[in-house]
Amino acid sequence: MTDPAWINAAITAARPQAVGALLRYFRDLDTAEEAFQDACLRALNNWPKNGPPRDPAAWLIMVGRNAALDGVRKRSRQTELPPEEVLSDLDDAETRVADRIDARDYRDDVLRLLFICCHPDLPPTQQIALALRIVSGLSVRQIARAFLVSEAAMEQRITRAKRLVAAGDAEFETPGPAERAERLAAVMAMLYLVFNEGYSAADNPDRAELCAEAIRLTRLLLRLYQTEPEVMGLLALMLVQHARTPARFDAEGEVVLLDDQDRRLWDREMIAEGLALIDKAMRHRRPGAYQVQAAIAALHARAATPAETDWLQIDRLYATLERLTPSPVVTLNRAVAVSKTAGAQAALEMVAPLAERLAGYFHFHGLVGALNLELGRSEAARTAFDKAIALANTPAEAAHIRQHLDRLQSEHARGPV
Repeated sequence: MTDPAWINAAITAARPQAVGALLRYFRDLDTAEEAFQDACLRALNNWPKNGPPRDPAAWLIMVGRNAALDGVRKRSRQTELPPEEVLSDLDDAETRVADRIDARDYRDDVLRLLFICCHPDLPPTQQIALALRIVSGLSVRQIARAFLVSEAAMEQRITRAKRLVAAGDAEFETPGPAERAERLAAVMAMLYLVFNEGYSAADNPDRAELCAEAIRLTRLLLRLYQTEPEVMGLLALMLVQHARTPARFDAEGEVVLLDDQDRRLWDREMIAEGLALIDKAMRHRRPGAYQVQAAIAALHARAATPAETDWLQIDRLYATLERLTPSPVVTLNRAVAVSKTAGAQAALEMVAPLAERLAGYFHFHGLVGALNLELGRSEAARTAFDKAIALANTPAEAAHIRQHLDRLQSEHARGPV
């Protein structure tokens, strides 16, 4: 029980609770993070010799708190410490600490930590970076590699986020019901952004791990909101999408479209968990955007072959999503379903009004090119594919578009299409 793998897993699992509690005591992100790191170093030295503590989170909180207080005393013997009730009302005994951490403390501390990372004054990029650093414990190097920026740039991004949170006089008390609902939506949006950052480049191992981390944090959120159907829907959506990862790229790292994927490679256990969550969420009869997206993903997952996909139902679900969260991207996705049920021309007519708003969106031009290709309009397809390849976000996306262009070039060499 004291092997390195177990210790690492225990520290990782305890991190949100421990950092959240230390943040409540010291009301400063840097102090809380440094206190937790000190506690982790002592755990690595203590646990292999003395065995695992009864409650790893409580042990880390106690040791981290004491280490931080010692640091304050060493830095300034003349500075009066804040009142004890501000810092903590816990004593130094691990057993007492463990006994005092009940379900409400755990929930409030972790929520406070998540809410602060999703501070409304922070742009999404800084929310993601801060959450991955503070809540997940990823190193600056790991986060920088995932987002394809230098370590120095990512360090600056995280530092700016911490400074803005501190300057914004963040609330350290648990928010009321109205604000909690609003901040919960921000947390879910942030987690989905983390997942999409990994999913969009799953052929890159540095970024692919973001999917697993987003799923881990969403599981944590579901433990805090066990009856919230939208959290169930978000986790289900991530699971069903992530289950397809082994089939999304070929041996050369090129994109494999959904219809061409080897469905035997899909993770059926993960899909089953996602489908069960969707069914549970739907029973609450409080539909939301994540639940609808999860239901769409479920229809793809349930189809044994591409021909068995219920595109008509997918079209209806996208229509529901358009009402819940109107967006040109949602309409673009719906057009794919329309192309399957009503043909490529109908889909082109649906996306034509989106041209200006989605002029810089890779997938818009990719779909327009594919639809024109299906209709035999080679020049229109080539023009759209040229625009798409200029906007590709990853080498895999660019390679996929080049396949279409190579096909057009080959057909042109043989004569008129």
